[in-house]
Amino acid sequence: MSAAAAFATPDRSRVRKFLSLVMIEHSVFALPFAYIAALTAMWSRTRSVHWVQLLLITIAMVSARTVAMSANRILDRDFDALNPRTARRELVTGELTVRSAWLGTFVALVIFLASAASLSWLCLALAPIAVFVLVLYSYGKRFTDFPQALLALAQFVAPVGAWLAVTDSAGWAPCALGIAVGTWIGGFDLIYSCQDAEIDRRIGSRSFPARFGIPAALRTSVVVHVVTLAAFVWFGVAAGLGPVWFVGAALTGAILVYEHSIVHADDLSRVNRAFFTANGIIGIGLFAFALVDLLAQGLGG
Repeated sequence: MSAAAAFATPDRSRVRKFLSLVMIEHSVFALPFAYIAALTAMWSRTRSVHWVQLLLITIAMVSARTVAMSANRILDRDFDALNPRTARRELVTGELTVRSAWLGTFVALVIFLASAASLSWLCLALAPIAVFVLVLYSYGKRFTDFPQALLALAQFVAPVGAWLAVTDSAGWAPCALGIAVGTWIGGFDLIYSCQDAEIDRRIGSRSFPARFGIPAALRTSVVVHVVTLAAFVWFGVAAGLGPVWFVGAALTGAILVYEHSIVHADDLSRVNRAFFTANGIIGIGLFAFALVDLLAQGLGG
């Protein structure tokens, strides 16, 4: 192996470890809704897709999520070390150094700010607020029993930001979609965090299930997801979408019912199936229904 290759290999390894740390593949949960917002805004304005704008929105979304996830992993590494479920994360095991994680966070932040600036001066001006909201969730478990509410607020940013990037203005439609996405993810984080309720009590990490119990968390997540479904319908009405979108919203409701039916207070073994598999289906599925609806109503390339 040449000296150059020997030098480059560790760098590639660190990049892979960093991408694993931030679970880059889980961008699939947020990206479809940014696309729904962006494409609906483009349809409402010009009836055509602006591909460069869509590319910049993609870069901004992925880089912003990377900043949020990396900051979360760095700030929570001591908590993660005390939890068997998270004790194998890269910063806990030493596979990735904190310095490398901070470097990756800084690079992602620069990319986010550059993409925001390329979209518009308004997007750049609002970018620091978005970063603050995204990182705030990482501190939530230190001062509130409702960190899922902060996560919902962070998820609200994605579709609203995508709409702003296209129109330089907001309105009821992007807010409705933001509420839908925020409550959808926040509601399922209520379920997901049930796995750690006992450990969180022991190590001092605050959460809704740790404070109020698993049964209460599961009941609350049902209520939150009723709000999710209502907000998806609200978005369709506010944005002027057609029947195809509402069919997708109805199927989303059916999937949410299924997800809640397979998770019980005395049996959390299928949480991963509910959280990852079904949630991925909802994100991609709703995007497909929205795209078909918009194409049927005249959206062109």
